[in-house]
Amino acid sequence: MTRLVNTGIPKSSDAPPAGPSLSGQPSWCVCANCREMSSDLERKCCGQQQQQHCISRLPPMEAYILQEGVLRLARRIWTDIRAVPDAVESNRQFRYAAYRQFVVWQYGALGQGHRVVIPSCCVWTIHDRFPDPNGQHQGYVPQR
Repeated sequence: MTRLVNTGIPKSSDAPPAGPSLSGQPSWCVCANCREMSSDLERKCCGQQQQQHCISRLPPMEAYILQEGVLRLARRIWTDIRAVPDAVESNRQFRYAAYRQFVVWQYGALGQGHRVVIPSCCVWTIHDRFPDPNGQHQGYVPQR
């Protein structure tokens, strides 16, 4: 069962049809904060019609998803619960922790083997905060 957390911003079902954007935004983006993704599956927008209401721009995104201290604690809890050794701290580890935090914030705990695609605007916000030194990102992996 998937549940979405109410972010306090109404989602509009009257989204305009996707079309070319003058600002260079992908045609499938509604919030004007998405960037192109490597696969059709990853071409997902948060669906907010106003740029300032984009999920990637909401205060909880900064507070719960992008703060290093929060991510350190989340990684510690995750590794303790799973009884796995903690990897060396790196931007890659922070990105993975941020993805997990985002999913819990928006969908709740999904359980092993259940995955969701994170909106492009949020993926790129995380990538920008915790970049790969070589500019390489794996992208969405449907199953591990």
